[in-house]
Amino acid sequence: MILTNEEIDGASTISAAHVLPVSYVNYKDGLIILEYLRSSPSPVATIIFHGTVIGDKSAPQVASFSSRGPNLASPGILKPDIIGPGVSILAAWPTSVDNTTTTDPFNVISGTSMSCPHLSGIAALLKSAHADWSPAGIKSAIMTTADLMNLNNQPIQDERELPASLFAVGAGHVNPSKANDPGLIYDIQADDYIPYLCGLGYSSGQVTTIVQKQVSCSNITGIPESQLNYPSFAITLSGNVTKSYTRTVTNVGDANSSYTVNIITAPGMSVTVSPSTLIFSAVNQKLSYQVTFNPAGSALNQFVEGALEWKSTKHSVRSPISIKYA
Repeated sequence: MILTNEEIDGASTISAAHVLPVSYVNYKDGLIILEYLRSSPSPVATIIFHGTVIGDKSAPQVASFSSRGPNLASPGILKPDIIGPGVSILAAWPTSVDNTTTTDPFNVISGTSMSCPHLSGIAALLKSAHADWSPAGIKSAIMTTADLMNLNNQPIQDERELPASLFAVGAGHVNPSKANDPGLIYDIQADDYIPYLCGLGYSSGQVTTIVQKQVSCSNITGIPESQLNYPSFAITLSGNVTKSYTRTVTNVGDANSSYTVNIITAPGMSVTVSPSTLIFSAVNQKLSYQVTFNPAGSALNQFVEGALEWKSTKHSVRSPISIKYA
């Protein structure tokens, strides 16, 4: 049996167990096969297994079932954060796939249940290498060092074989080796989330439940979502209103290091950063900068994408930017 994708799944194919022998093809190849079936009174086909092929130049690619943004619950926080391996992953499985008595069975499965363990394992490795990093610091290291290009040195694509948007790829595809040496991290301590949660409109009781200690939002100055010290930016602009936010980075690289900002913009974006250079003299030193987003005449209800990079001689610390005009 030949199983072909519907258009919505595009180039995303996965391995799955079937009762019948199956060859699973993507949407584009399926159209070619269907056209051949219609054009020939006696269509024939041969399936030949050429072995496992590694190094596919289109990898990594965002699967059709990968969760997409924007973040409806908190639009000021860009989602997804990151993507990781989650398609056709060989893993231990509780039961035999072919209903035999095989011991130690395995399966090839896909989904968040596969990408999540990859990212969790990477986070654990980073924690073992950097015991003083907070969970937010680990997330920052993973996000700001992520890969943006596939093996063909082209922008990572989605299931349509088009460049993936920030709402598909987030900061990029996780790169564990780079994450181990990010240069700078955006740190957030547990209490830093309280003004954020109060600013979202949660009640004192709800925030108390979340943070597991007594909180009174009436005594706390809430912050806009985009003010959270997050390693990405999701901004909504309206009219001629300019918005500015502050970020603080912690030096986890060389004690004496200097970083210069590089802003990657697209039509409809105007972004300025002050200061444009950060000079560190110690490990764990913290420095802050301000980012200003200026309306630049993009169409309403449209998203534009860019990035902010802090570059030194050894590191590039990249934060994706999404701007919506409302």
